[in-house]
Amino acid sequence: MSAIAAKAGADAGAFQPVPSIIALVLAIIVIAVGFVLGVGQTLCLIVLGAALIAFGVHFVPVGGAPAAMGQAPGIATGVPMLAAGAGLAGLFGGAWAAELGLAVALAGGAIGGALMMAITCLMVNMSYVFGMGIPPASGKIEKDPLTGYTQPEFKSQGTEGHGLPFISYVGGVIGGLLGGLGGTLIYLELLAFYEAVMPAADAVGLAGILAVAMFLVIAVLAAYNITGTIEGPHDPKFKRFPRAIIAAILASGLCGLLALLLVALV
Repeated sequence: MSAIAAKAGADAGAFQPVPSIIALVLAIIVIAVGFVLGVGQTLCLIVLGAALIAFGVHFVPVGGAPAAMGQAPGIATGVPMLAAGAGLAGLFGGAWAAELGLAVALAGGAIGGALMMAITCLMVNMSYVFGMGIPPASGKIEKDPLTGYTQPEFKSQGTEGHGLPFISYVGGVIGGLLGGLGGTLIYLELLAFYEAVMPAADAVGLAGILAVAMFLVIAVLAAYNITGTIEGPHDPKFKRFPRAIIAAILASGLCGLLALLLVALV
């Protein structure tokens, strides 16, 4: 979305109001079509789930290849892979609890995603500290906003920081929670819609496949918005999240409408 009407030499992270307004108008049209076809309420909840995913991805600390060499904070993998891992762990947890009611299933999905990220961040820091001998330190802030611990004296020269500072750890857990919650919401809405028109076993399989596919679409959009690495909620790139949410609303509106009509028109 940021490529639409982009000017040469423009800041890749700058918010562009005109493309964003166009995207929102298109999303409203798609949702309106959903209401005309009788699937508007379900579609709105799918869009809400996608917005939660897009927002949550920006909390997750991703360091990519530089993190693997101890030259940047974050987890040494890409944004889509890490976001998908966190969100899908939550989605599976929520799917397992689907028969226990909406509230329990959503809680299960959120906790599943948060727990996956908590364990991942813990093991990553253990690898950094005890395996590589480097302390967690951010290159984007002078003090950790949660603990107040100063960062520069622990940061190695020539690096952007390393490890997972406490704020990054907490951000990862929040991102996993939001991703799991959003992914579970999408799955449950698709499942409820499909169960009304097809056998339960088929509904579970189709809802799972399409929920995972939609999650990956949103994760890739968010990754494109981040462009590289991000330390967590304290990173300047975190301020880009409105663009990702707008893109997720439009993309999930289109994907969700197609997913619903796939069955409704059969």
